Amino acid sequence: MQKLKIALYYGADAVYLGGKAFSLRSFSDNFTDEEIKEALSYAHDLNKKVYVCANIFAKNGDFSALEKHFRFLGQCGADGVLVSDLGALRLSRRVAPDLPVHISTQANTLNREAAAMYRDLGAVRVVLARELSLDEIAEIHAYVPELELEAFVHGAMCISYSGRCLLSDYLDGRQSNRGECVQACRWRYRVQSAESGSKEWYDLEEDGRGTYILNSRDLNLSRYLPELEKAGVCSFKIEGRMKSEYYLATVVGAYRRIMDGGYTKALGAELDCCARRPYTTAYLLGENRRTEDYSNQPVEGKCVYIANVLKAEEGRVFVEMRNRFREGETLEVLSPHGALGQEVAIKDLKEGDAPCSDAKLVQGVYSFACSLPLRAGDMLRRRVK
Repeated sequence: MQKLKIALYYGADAVYLGGKAFSLRSFSDNFTDEEIKEALSYAHDLNKKVYVCANIFAKNGDFSALEKHFRFLGQCGADGVLVSDLGALRLSRRVAPDLPVHISTQANTLNREAAAMYRDLGAVRVVLARELSLDEIAEIHAYVPELELEAFVHGAMCISYSGRCLLSDYLDGRQSNRGECVQACRWRYRVQSAESGSKEWYDLEEDGRGTYILNSRDLNLSRYLPELEKAGVCSFKIEGRMKSEYYLATVVGAYRRIMDGGYTKALGAELDCCARRPYTTAYLLGENRRTEDYSNQPVEGKCVYIANVLKAEEGRVFVEMRNRFREGETLEVLSPHGALGQEVAIKDLKEGDAPCSDAKLVQGVYSFACSLPLRAGDMLRRRVK
């Protein structure tokens, strides 16, 4: 719930989330039915939307519970449900006809005929496969202009076609298409010759750091939002359901500003302020042979997440600590408002009513003197020298 609120505070127009079943993020802290109701109420009060994922590849035994889930989502006013399974689509339209249906990227919508089929079956939006170019997206939009098109623009990618992968199933016994992926594509692999009779194992090496032959880079299309919009995309999607609050604030905040005022180098640099993998534009501009990250060396963020602002009153700011900070140092503000990038010197630091020189208690509440107009939800970070 806190991540949902952070995403909306930093400028998202909508969020997508999963319930306790049927979502492809079984290992995340998903939402109970009561929490879904709370999320809908919170978002709708802000005139924003919530889409609920039910995009597993369903088996016969899932449909009784799926029917209850779809009825519940329709009754509580969810703004849409994401499905990838044709049976789930058919069921949803039958039992919750007023619930808008979005087709998940897991359905691998790569062409105009598939998009038209989903429109004919009652879907209002398709989340396109990540493997499409701008020209291909434009062709789909021209063919079915009444169908909403959504595209991923940022975040982690799957090495397999839009996430339809069986590596996790075979190597760890956990079903990736039912929300249990262990990200086996991120592992380092070795090979053994079956022809020579040798039982020796060999590392696959591109250099001294090894080679992660299946490991994808992170998507970053921040420079191309106008081109995507021109091609017919009406919704830009950030992959961030299992990311940190700081990641969401940084990335969502940057994209909100880019959408509202255009891309700048400064806003592009904002996307480097959190840890990530090397970036790629994937296939948006055509064929691309550089979508893998062979080293699996994470790119460290240019800033360290320090604290969440809880409130500001009477010339003091109260924060919840995430990483250690001290009296006298200078931190930087992360905010969706005017304070973004401004510096604040830590003076008169206190823990409760007691003076303090070192904020070292994780999630401890501290306060300090500050004249900046900070708000609850803003964050503090330390820029790495």
